[in-house]
Amino acid sequence: MAALDTNVLVRFLVRDDAKQADEAEQFILGFSGLESSLFIAITVLLETEWVLRSVYSFPKEDVLSTFVGLLEARELHIQEEATVERAIFLYREHNVDFADCLHVATAFTHDRLPLKSFDRQATRVEGIERI
Repeated sequence: MAALDTNVLVRFLVRDDAKQADEAEQFILGFSGLESSLFIAITVLLETEWVLRSVYSFPKEDVLSTFVGLLEARELHIQEEATVERAIFLYREHNVDFADCLHVATAFTHDRLPLKSFDRQATRVEGIERI
């Protein structure tokens, strides 16, 4: 099973470079109907969220719908899918960074709560406590 780097995923999602976007789309859609799928690491999702928000000015709702679409795509296998689903839920429900949501969701998955932080805003999320 191959894995996707952030730059391939971003080209596929935003189509900012037509040639690379077409190559990414052909590659990803080439896995349609196959038993194998493309692996996307949590770190790639974390970086993708940052790029979509910071570079392409995606609103939070667009990032959320994009990530839900990635989870639903049969061509893709998301690392720790349940953790990512929890992070998406927390991100939707709270006015905090996606990274903080992913950190606490990962800590939850590995039974390592609470997540200790100096970030007061992050403590709005259950499971994150100020140190």
